[in-house]
Amino acid sequence: MSDQHIYIFLGNDEFAIRKRVAKFDSIFSDPTSASMNTSLLDARTVSENELNNAVGAMPFLASKRLVVLDAPSKKYNGIEGHKKFIAFLETVAPSTLLALVDVDEIKEREIPNHWLVKWAAKNGDIAKSESFLLPKQREMPGWIANEAKRQGGQIEPQAAARLAEMVGEDPRQAAQEITKLLTYVNFAHAIGIEDVEAVSITSAGADVFDLVDAVGSQNGRQAQKLLRRLLDERDAFELFALVIRQFRLLLQAREVMEDGGNLPEVTSALGQHPFVAEKVFNQAKRFSLGSLQGIYRHLLIMDESAKTGVMTLDLSLETFIVELTHQK
Repeated sequence: MSDQHIYIFLGNDEFAIRKRVAKFDSIFSDPTSASMNTSLLDARTVSENELNNAVGAMPFLASKRLVVLDAPSKKYNGIEGHKKFIAFLETVAPSTLLALVDVDEIKEREIPNHWLVKWAAKNGDIAKSESFLLPKQREMPGWIANEAKRQGGQIEPQAAARLAEMVGEDPRQAAQEITKLLTYVNFAHAIGIEDVEAVSITSAGADVFDLVDAVGSQNGRQAQKLLRRLLDERDAFELFALVIRQFRLLLQAREVMEDGGNLPEVTSALGQHPFVAEKVFNQAKRFSLGSLQGIYRHLLIMDESAKTGVMTLDLSLETFIVELTHQK
C-alpha cells in the first residue's frame, strides 16, 4: 500500500511551486490547526536538530504535520551530502508530510537526473517528485488565458498577448495583473486589450517596441524621451539586453523576408506568439538587412565597451539612439 508523504518540487517557476505547496493547507480543518502543525524551514540556515525535531514531532489535533524545507540541494551537495540527506529522508514518519522545495535554474532534460528525482523514482511508495518550469515567452498568452479562467474570468486573445508582452516570462507578475484587470472589469466581461492598456503596468519589454518604432520612423525626440524614461526605470544592462533581443528578432525577421518569406514564415522562424511576431514583422519593414546587420554589430561593440569600462552603457545607449535617428 502506497503512503507517499515526501514530495519534491523543483524547477525555476517559484510561483507555481509555492501555489502547489499551498494546496497542502487543505489537510487541516482550520487555520489554527494549520499553524500548530506547520513548520517552514530553510535548509541553509536550519540546524540538524531543529530539522529533526520539526520532522519528528507528532501532529497536534490533526492527522498530519506539514514541514516545508527550502533549498535542500544548496546545503546537502556532493555525494556525501546526498547520502546523508537521503538517509534522513528514510527516517521520516508517515505522520509528517515533508515538502522539499528546490527552486533553481534547471533545464527540462536535466530533471530526470536530479539526485532527489532519482531517489523519488526508486522510492515511489513514499515519495513523489514534480517539476515546475517557467513558461516560455510564446507560451505566456496561453498561460495568461488559463490563469484568467482559474481566477473566474476571461481574457481576449489579443489582450492576453499584449499582457504577455508587458510582463515577459513572469507568471507571478502576470497573475497579479490578471487579478487587477478582473477587478477593473468587475468580472462583467472578458478583459480586452483596451483594459490592459488602461490598467496594467508597462514593462521595459513593451516599451522597447515603442523605442524601436521611434528609431525606425527617425523620430529622434520620441526615441530619446523613451530611452531616458527606460533608463530611469530599469538597470542599464537589463535594458540593453532587451534592446539586443529586439534587434536580433528584427534581424531574423528581415533575413526571412529577404528570402521571400512573409508573416507566416517569420512567425515560424521567430518562435514568438503571432501577435508579437506580427509587430516584429511590421517593424522589420522599416529597416534594410544591411542596416540591421550594422546595428547588431554596433550593439556587440557597445557591450564590449561597457564591460571593459571604455564607455558607460547609459552614455553608449544615448549616443546609439542619436546616431540611428540622424541617419538618412
